Amino acid sequence: MLIVMHHHATRAQIDQVIATVEELGYRAEPIPGSLRTAIGVLGNQGYVDDSTIRNLPGVRETIHVSKPYKMVSRDFHPEPSVVDVSGVRFGDGEKPVIIAGPCSIETEQQMLEAATQVKAAGAQMLRGGAFKPRTGPHTFQGLGVEGLKILQQAGRASGLPVVTEVMRIEQLDVICRYADMLQVGARNMQNFDLLKEVGKTEHPVLLKRGMSATIEEFLAAAEYIVAEGNKRVVLCERGIRTFEKATRNTLDLSVVPLIREMSHLPIIVDPSHATGKRSLVSVMSKAALVAGAHGLMIEVHPDPAKALCDGAQSLTGAGFAELMGEISGLLQYLGH
Repeated sequence: MLIVMHHHATRAQIDQVIATVEELGYRAEPIPGSLRTAIGVLGNQGYVDDSTIRNLPGVRETIHVSKPYKMVSRDFHPEPSVVDVSGVRFGDGEKPVIIAGPCSIETEQQMLEAATQVKAAGAQMLRGGAFKPRTGPHTFQGLGVEGLKILQQAGRASGLPVVTEVMRIEQLDVICRYADMLQVGARNMQNFDLLKEVGKTEHPVLLKRGMSATIEEFLAAAEYIVAEGNKRVVLCERGIRTFEKATRNTLDLSVVPLIREMSHLPIIVDPSHATGKRSLVSVMSKAALVAGAHGLMIEVHPDPAKALCDGAQSLTGAGFAELMGEISGLLQYLGH
């Protein structure tokens, strides 16, 4: 439930409402805004009887929110959120953020070369996987902690904040030491224990949509993180599983404007994993920005033919530089 206060409600009246909510056994979440002060009621397992609350001084109205996500919804938080990652800002009013780098961290030379290339082309963040969730157990699974050290070194050398995936709760502490942003991948979008622990950290989180997740399930997963206190969440559309086999996944660009209507959280798009084809990455990157994405995550490898993971969807440094030139012109047209 959402309690909307009159714009002239006093601090004492707001405190009285909060105290009443807590006396009823629920959690009160004050939501200050430029046009209104609201109080979210959390922790209920079903319908909340609002008869007591509705008649308190200063209360304008109560709104019953039936969605499984509340704190990430526009109902609870009408103003769009901006998420800051070591000075790189995701959200409305900010220039779209381009995250780039290889799928997997392979060697120090490969990572440093990739970081140099994407930085020179204009990327604002560096990506790279140290722990890799792979479909087959006999494929390259990543370098682990050694990879994290290489990623941090490459990020510092290029001046780019870094993001990498966390797969298990026991990896959290070490990844937080080396990465500026935690990525929760598609396969872990509904790993609720992991989401809760990620929510207890102070690290920004990039949450990827599960391959078969509805938009409601996607936002409910973000709710798990935010409900634990971590409000620095960026959503990522990376394609969903459909009957189509011509591409790796089916890129659902309609999710971008829909999420922007339904949630205050920023959303970016990963056209590399979505399409699985190098030839499609450029056009779908630009389409995502036209749709309103707050950024892109693009795979770039110094030598895709020798990549240990996802070489077919990775751009070369030159290819990425060409795309960034096209994106620059498009952003000028879009008013960024």
